[in-house]
Amino acid sequence: MVGGWSVAGIFTAQSGFPFTPQLSYNPSNNGDTRNPVRPFRNPSFSGPVILGKPSQWFDPSAFLAPPPNSGFYGDLGRDTFTGPGLATWDFSLLKDIAFRDSFRLQFRAELFNLLNRANFNTPNLIVFTPSGLSGTAGAVSSTSTTSRQVQFALKLHW
Repeated sequence: MVGGWSVAGIFTAQSGFPFTPQLSYNPSNNGDTRNPVRPFRNPSFSGPVILGKPSQWFDPSAFLAPPPNSGFYGDLGRDTFTGPGLATWDFSLLKDIAFRDSFRLQFRAELFNLLNRANFNTPNLIVFTPSGLSGTAGAVSSTSTTSRQVQFALKLHW
C-alpha cells in the first residue's frame, strides 16, 4: 500500500484577452453594421478605468457616446484594455496495484481546477445603446472554466 503512487499536475496561467468598449449603434452613418463603433474617452474622467470586479470590470463613466446620426466615430483605440486573466491547476494522484504476473489495477483521482479559482470571461463590451448608458456595461456574466471537478477511475491493465 505504500509504494506505487504517482502524482502529476498541470498549472496553466495566461493574461486576459484585449477588448474594446463599443456602442450598440452606428452614429457614423456609414452603413457598416459589421464593425462596431467605439466611444470617445471622457476628458473629465479621473481614476482607474479597469475596476477588476465581476460586477463591473471597467468603469463606463470613462467614456462618452457620439450622438446618434452625428457622423462621428469615437476616439478610443482598438483593443485598449485587457480582460480577466486565467489560472488553473489540475492535479492527479495514481496508485498502481500489481497482482499476478500480467495484471495491474490502477486507481486514479483527478482534480480539475484544484484551487476552485473563478476564471471570468470578457465583460459586456456594450457601453452605450441609442437610448443611453447600458445597464450591463462592463459586467462579467460567465466564467471561462468550470468550478472544481473531481473524477475517480479504476483501470485494469493486462
